[in-house]
Amino acid sequence: MSDDATQTRQREIATEHLLFKLMEYVEARHAGLLDFMEQSLDHLGDPATDGTKDDEAVRKIAKGMIAGARKQGVN
Repeated sequence: MSDDATQTRQREIATEHLLFKLMEYVEARHAGLLDFMEQSLDHLGDPATDGTKDDEAVRKIAKGMIAGARKQGVN
């Protein structure tokens, strides 16, 4: 049986993969999605209320995901 941290990691990996594929698919059929998503990042933030809060780190991850989707494209 997996512990909570392992299940959380596995769920995150699966979610990220599916999100990337969705982004690639939609961008290939409706150019502009990634630009739209990129323009929204100023509104993205970390909801933490303690010392771990880091809005810029969250935005950096999102920017990397968008860049990855642009690079990968639909195969």
